[in-house]
Amino acid sequence: MPSPNDQAVTIRSATEADVPTILSFIRALAEYEKLAHQCIATEGDLRKTLFGARRYAEVLIARIGDVPVGQALFFHNYSTFLARPGIYIEDIFVLPEYRGRGAGKALLQSVAKIAREWNCGRLEWAVLDWNQLAIDFYERCGADVMPDWRICRMNDLQLAKFTEGLTK
Repeated sequence: MPSPNDQAVTIRSATEADVPTILSFIRALAEYEKLAHQCIATEGDLRKTLFGARRYAEVLIARIGDVPVGQALFFHNYSTFLARPGIYIEDIFVLPEYRGRGAGKALLQSVAKIAREWNCGRLEWAVLDWNQLAIDFYERCGADVMPDWRICRMNDLQLAKFTEGLTK
């Protein structure tokens, strides 16, 4: 019988039954990134937005044997310059104790394969500037880490203030 270290990584699409696992990975990522105070997601929120009438994102789950070890959560975007769809990976995460066993690469390759099947012009994601291990991993996979782009964001309060007084 193979040892747990010899077991292959498998990737599959998440189902609604995976919501507790998805949330546990989101919380683990938030802890890793020192952003747990910003993580307010609930199982109900995930059920509604990932598996409800309008699905805003998709999730792939990586397993080693019977153990879920990571996930990639992604959604569509669009490149006006290419006039083609793209995919944006919001989260790609592997539990620390399972890193280095191919799950991260398998998740990234699986999303890349979906991007090619959908004729996407780009596959994009962000990485924190202090996460050199992740940056090195992405560069080994062939990605360009783009130093001249900055992410802009408005949270709920900023959106409300910015749109205050506008009529529908």
